[in-house]
Order: sequence, then structure tokens, then C-alpha cells
Amino acid sequence: MANRNGGYVGRRSAFFLFALLAFFSMNAFCADAATERAPDTMAARVLGCASCHGARGEGTDNDYFPRLSGKPAGYLYNQLQAFRDGRRKYPPMNYLLAYLPDAYLHQIADYFAAERPPFPPPGAVTVDAKTLALGRALVTNGDPSRKVPACVACHAAAMTGMEPAIPGLLGLHADYLSAQLGAWRYGTRSALAPDCMKKVASQLSDRDITAIAAFLASLPAPANPVPVAAGSLKMPLACGSVPN
Repeated sequence: MANRNGGYVGRRSAFFLFALLAFFSMNAFCADAATERAPDTMAARVLGCASCHGARGEGTDNDYFPRLSGKPAGYLYNQLQAFRDGRRKYPPMNYLLAYLPDAYLHQIADYFAAERPPFPPPGAVTVDAKTLALGRALVTNGDPSRKVPACVACHAAAMTGMEPAIPGLLGLHADYLSAQLGAWRYGTRSALAPDCMKKVASQLSDRDITAIAAFLASLPAPANPVPVAAGSLKMPLACGSVPN
């Protein structure tokens, strides 16, 4: 009987000691947590973007999460605003940006525009030679018979884009490029009027879109990936998202 009581008392003492240690450990943890704060930097604030777009906006292996880094800040701001205001439809982005003010969207855009991580290697070509040649022709020359301007007329000869709001088209997956051209053609993506990309995309066939996307995805990064200066190109169409 005495042994049983002694064992019971011993177990109570051990439990009490364990609880006491846990109490003080928790207090110490809470004290540390109260004094530890995340750094107040844009790099810390945009960590929510990293899982889809990469730590520096370089893009990820997922075909539909594009590269953000190095694109003109005006373009990035326009897209953030379009997601917030519903002109672009993708629920995670729509919800993420729903209540962010313009000033904060500008800060996010400026941050990613200044980043310069390396480009990924070009995508593997998955179309036949004739389709790839069609893509090259449309990108570099357009199709005057259908009033389709060349991509280089707005996005620059090296596809690096133009300040302040024309994006570069390098380092993007063919599936993403194809999806965006299709979204403009069918009206699920839109820009401020006049929506020049909708006008262009509405003239493209399915094969045109596949060809353009495949050719662009096959291009290597240029030696200088910086967008050309504003006004370097005389744009063939008026675009509401590009300041006059």
C-alpha cells in the first residue's frame, strides 16, 4: 500500500514539475514572440507573391504563373489594378488585391520592376517547323492583310518591352502566352479603352496564337533585358493603358 501511494505521489510531483516547466517555457516563448517582428521591407511584404511568382518575381515552373521582374512598373501597376478592379479574372489575385490602395500597388510594381534575376532557359519547342515559322513571321512582321501589327512594333525588337507600360514577353511559358492571347480574344481579359490587345487578338486564329506563343517561348534572353525608353517606338495602335 505504501509503495502504491508513494508511486502516486511521485507521479503527481513529476506532473507538477512538467506543468511548471511548460508554463515558464510558454511564457518565455510568448515574450520572444512579442519582441520579434518581421522586417518592414518590400521584400518581406511581397513574400505572399513568392510561392507563385518566385522570390524575386522570376516566375516558377508552373506554366501559368508569369515572370514579373524587370517589366516596366507602369505595366505591373496596370495589371495589379486590373486584378483588383476585375478587368482580369483570377480569383486568388482578385481576392489578394481587393482592398489595396493605388499607392501600395505602385510600391509593389516598383519593387518587381527593379528586380533583375536571371532568365530561365528557353522553353522546348513543341510545334512543327511551319508553325514556328508562322510565329516568327507574325512576331517580326505581323500580317498587313489582316491589319495585324508585328509584336516587335510595340514590344521592341528584342521583346524586352517599352517604358512605361509595354511588357517584355521573354521568360514566359508558351501555355501562359497562349492563354493570355485567348483571354483577350474572348474578352475575359481587358485593359483600359482603347484596348489595343483585344483588337489585335480578335484578328488571330487558334493556329496564330499557338505559333506566336511557341516562338516567343523559344527565344533566349538578350544581353540587355531592360525595356527600351519611352517613345522609342511609334506604336501602330492607340492603347488606353499606355500614357500619351
